[in-house]
Amino acid sequence: MTASTQPVLNYIAYADFLASVRALSARIAADGWGAEFIIGVGRGGLVPGVYVSHELQVPMLSIDHSAKLPGFADELLAKVAAMTGEGRRVLFVDDINDSGGTINYLRGFLADHGALAQNMRFAVLIDNTRSAARVEYAVETIDRDEDKRWFVFPWEAVMSEDTLSEEAREVPQRLG
Repeated sequence: MTASTQPVLNYIAYADFLASVRALSARIAADGWGAEFIIGVGRGGLVPGVYVSHELQVPMLSIDHSAKLPGFADELLAKVAAMTGEGRRVLFVDDINDSGGTINYLRGFLADHGALAQNMRFAVLIDNTRSAARVEYAVETIDRDEDKRWFVFPWEAVMSEDTLSEEAREVPQRLG
C-alpha cells in the first residue's frame, strides 16, 4: 500500500462534536420547519440523533440501516412513510453524507412506500458536495475530491486504528 492510499484519520474531539450538534440544532430550529420526530440513522446517526433530539426537545426514533441486512429496517421505514403520508414531519439525522448512498436509499424506499417528500428532511454534521444526495441541513461542507480525511467521531474512537483504516479502505475513492 502506498502512502497515498493510507487513510488520514481525523479524530473529532468531543467538544467539537458537541459544538457541531448545537450548530446543527440551531440551524434546524431557525428554519421553523418543525419536525415531530428525529430519526437517527444507524449506525453513525444514532448518537448525533439523540443529541439533536435532546437539544430540540423532539422525540427520537431510530432506523438501523448500517447492518445492511435485507429487509431488516423495511418495516420501520414503511411506518415512517405512512407517518409522512399522514402529514407528520420527520427529520433524519446522520453523521456524514459522504457518497449519498444511505440518503438516496432511504428517500427511494420511502417514496416507493407513499412518503411525502415535503414531510421529511435530512440533517448531517458533515456534507460532501460531491455526494449523489443533497441534505437540508449540515454544519460542515467538504469536497471529497480534495478532502480525503477519514472522520472518526467520538463514538468510533474506541476502534483500533487498523479497524478504522480498514473501513476507510472499503471505499477507495474516499482516499488520496
